[in-house]
Amino acid sequence: MQSLIGTGVALVTPFKKDFSVDVDALKKIVAFQIENGINYLVVLGTTAEAATLTSDEKELVIETVIEANNGKLPLVLGVGGNNTAEVVAELKSRDFSKFTAVLSVSPYYNKPTQEGIYQHFKAIAEASPIPVILYNVPGRTASNMLPSTVIRLAKDFKNVVAIKEAAGDIVQAMRLIQNKPKDFLVISGDDMITLPMVLAGGSGVISVIGEGFPKQFSQMVRLGLQRKADEAYELHYQIADVIDLIFEQGNPAGIKEIFKLLGLSENTVRLPLVSADENLASRIATFIKKING
Repeated sequence: MQSLIGTGVALVTPFKKDFSVDVDALKKIVAFQIENGINYLVVLGTTAEAATLTSDEKELVIETVIEANNGKLPLVLGVGGNNTAEVVAELKSRDFSKFTAVLSVSPYYNKPTQEGIYQHFKAIAEASPIPVILYNVPGRTASNMLPSTVIRLAKDFKNVVAIKEAAGDIVQAMRLIQNKPKDFLVISGDDMITLPMVLAGGSGVISVIGEGFPKQFSQMVRLGLQRKADEAYELHYQIADVIDLIFEQGNPAGIKEIFKLLGLSENTVRLPLVSADENLASRIATFIKKING
């Protein structure tokens, strides 16, 4: 899965002020990624506010990204949930011809055991017609998919090709990298520790800040993969402060504030999320002025 090495971004779903999907803004955001060195796009992940989109809106987002991308970059589709049967049904019924892989989050809210997590992804692997990227994000799911479970899945199912590891635990990430099958990809899901993970043997990132600063962040990852650590860390420290800023009041409120300041979209999010407050917006604006000279 060479196409999943490097920098992927978890695309937002831009909304107009009336909370409807802003198709024109989404096309601009996709173009911005293509023009600035991003390697692949992730559609309908957490950052897309997929939990608040209707079925029709999800189809609109998918169609818009496919059209705007026009075959230029590989596409990954978020297909996950805490109802295994429902996820399996979608995997069996959807057309995946335009997608390279699916990104599937570990079941949230239900708090399954490690065996439950394994059986959930076993069902997904057996149903999916394309490769599967596991997604571990304990801060959202209330359960941590342990390295032993990930390795078991990677060894048992050839189409389980990668994990987006977002536990925020560099030691856990290193254990995954140490023990994984040779071709299995460990992809960072934490922007702040992306570079250490890459230098430890990770394969890149699925990023949020990367879509706001695609040129700098994708170059940082590229340099990390080339083992040019000093040059890569120069870029990391240039944008480290804004990584903290964009997550301070929740995702994607922060990254949408950046897009508003860059003139790409409104900063509108849907309840229960709210937009960044004036204080945070001001600090993000100050950072953008500084980095853009």
